[in-house]
Amino acid sequence: MKQPYTHTTLALSLAAALLASAQTSSAGAVNAGQEKCYGISLAGQNDCAAGPGTSCAGTSKVDYQGDAWKLVPTGTCTDIETPSGPGSLTPLKRP
Repeated sequence: MKQPYTHTTLALSLAAALLASAQTSSAGAVNAGQEKCYGISLAGQNDCAAGPGTSCAGTSKVDYQGDAWKLVPTGTCTDIETPSGPGSLTPLKRP
């Protein structure tokens, strides 16, 4: 028995897949030329999280929290100096 909505279901599935792909590409394009830099944000000014105590943007608890990051221009992270030390491309073990 042929299902009457097979073509519609297939079309909707393809449209959803294309939309998801376009959104992923857009997010990559927005961040092009930038990298995550850990340990440089002030409290409440991080872009997102890397570990416990931060769920995402604006949730860091202390200045220069080691597991919170901000996006910076590619190649500049480790040159950023803070009172707690330089920025890092990987999470730091500091409060």
